[in-house]
Amino acid sequence: MNAGTRRLLAVLAPVALALLLAGCATSPQLAAPGVTLSVDPSGKPAEVTSGVQLLVLMTVLSVAPSILILATSFTRIVIVLSMLRTALGTPTAPPNQVIVGLSLLLTLFIMAPVYQKIDEQAVQPYLREEISQQQAFDLAVEPVREFMFKQTRAKDIELFLSLGGATTRPSALSEVPTISLLPAFVISELRTAFTMAFVIYVPFLVIEMVVSSILLAMGMMMLPPSLVSLPFKVLLFVMVDGWYLLTRSLVMSFQ
Repeated sequence: MNAGTRRLLAVLAPVALALLLAGCATSPQLAAPGVTLSVDPSGKPAEVTSGVQLLVLMTVLSVAPSILILATSFTRIVIVLSMLRTALGTPTAPPNQVIVGLSLLLTLFIMAPVYQKIDEQAVQPYLREEISQQQAFDLAVEPVREFMFKQTRAKDIELFLSLGGATTRPSALSEVPTISLLPAFVISELRTAFTMAFVIYVPFLVIEMVVSSILLAMGMMMLPPSLVSLPFKVLLFVMVDGWYLLTRSLVMSFQ
């Protein structure tokens, strides 16, 4: 591309951009083959309110995965299963898809009573137009709060209440704001998950130490102990029916 062509493009580009902006400003409707986009001012408050509600709904849907992870049993389950894989010494078996999928299935199983309460108390009355949208939201939050209160330590709730600037201690659970309950629930779940992971880790650590001592006594210092102990750890986990025990422990820990 020579210098003359570059100068011509430098002159035509601003002109084309100005024409495009002028066309968008003068015409409230932009049309393309099969696509029509119109921007019309609305003088009706109801239409503006509906648009805002739609925007809020799309925002909530975008953060729904985070809500699923933080406000349910998913956090504890996925951490325990991941630590089990690490304790076994198999970083890719089961794969991440299986770990996350099993965690989601167990989460849905554990949270099913909570979701049933939400459907009966909030969703169905709202669909029948018996309650307002705000009342439906308040009724839907209560079963989730009740679930989180059962799994959250009072110490963690007091921590976030104090960090939030609360001067008086709530006299009832209903006075605890959700903005303080949710992070308290998350750190309580993390503590419980790591406690369960430690208990799972100990038997496999013992096997690793025994194998390392035997290899050292036999003079096989160049042979990795993790390679030799892997079949014994898998055999132990299968013989004690580890998946049954682990799943039962996870589900029972929420009851």
